[in-house]
Amino acid sequence: MVERRTFKWLVLLAAVFLLGLASLFIGRYPSPPWMPPRALFSDRLALDLVLTLRLPRVFAALLLGAVLGAAGLAMQMLFRNPLVEPGFLGVSQGAAFGAALAILYFASNPFAVQVSAAVFGLAALGLTYLFARRLRYGGWVLRMVLAGIAVSALFSAGVGLLKYLADPLTQLPEIVFWLLGGLWATRWGALLSILPATLLGLGVLFLARWRLNVLVLEDDTAFALGARPGRERALLLVVSVVAVAAAVSLSGIVAWVGLMIPHLARRFYGVDGRSSLPASLLLGGAFTLLCDDLSRTITVGEIPLGIITALLGSVAFVVLLASEGQEVEP
Repeated sequence: MVERRTFKWLVLLAAVFLLGLASLFIGRYPSPPWMPPRALFSDRLALDLVLTLRLPRVFAALLLGAVLGAAGLAMQMLFRNPLVEPGFLGVSQGAAFGAALAILYFASNPFAVQVSAAVFGLAALGLTYLFARRLRYGGWVLRMVLAGIAVSALFSAGVGLLKYLADPLTQLPEIVFWLLGGLWATRWGALLSILPATLLGLGVLFLARWRLNVLVLEDDTAFALGARPGRERALLLVVSVVAVAAAVSLSGIVAWVGLMIPHLARRFYGVDGRSSLPASLLLGGAFTLLCDDLSRTITVGEIPLGIITALLGSVAFVVLLASEGQEVEP
């Protein structure tokens, strides 16, 4: 049993590494869909392309998928709800509103778009928390869910208003394209700007992965086991949302990764948070990178990443739930 488990982890790690390596040579230059490795030594443009464009994009895709996958699993366990995903607390819609606002009033400056998306994503979390404190219906988990739905609807209406006010020839297409998600604008500077928040979030979740097994229990049981469920859940939610807000500020809205990947991780690596969280991290990175490779190679023009993740993620989700196997609920 131990050898089989070790083999599964080695296969996953090797698959992520080989996919990342292959992604550096996947593209439309010098000829689609593959760049021969020898081109790095004979073509200076090919070398510059790999180092300045593809390499940061590969890291960004891996980081984005890892954050969405790990945060999705943590939230599904903390809320004891297998249909929860990182954006359900209003973070995704808040980030979308911030990005649309920056596109509308800051001339689509990439740095302004990223900062505004991150700020409003965190603001959405704050509003969700404040609304949940005001509600007098149900327990804390239910109140957070209801408040998240309300905040998402609020910012969604705001995005709709900004789209209505946008110039239909210049600003509106940029807003729509950002909402569809993509990593086409990723450069080293943009990647480095999100590293502190994303790595901090992933680090805290990874170190606390065993604690998720306690926090998934009822409050009285968790308290009896030595946990402070309210404070610990709040801490893990905050670091998850901060990491997601930072990642989404770079990529735009990328759907289904945070919902489908945790189910996949639990199916193949068990429901124990000590194994399912690292599996979600790795599987999320690999899935997002694969989707990004497809988005930039299927057609001459790049397909938004969010479309590919929604298409493949929804199909995989249905197949996963329809197939026989280990129970996937947290």
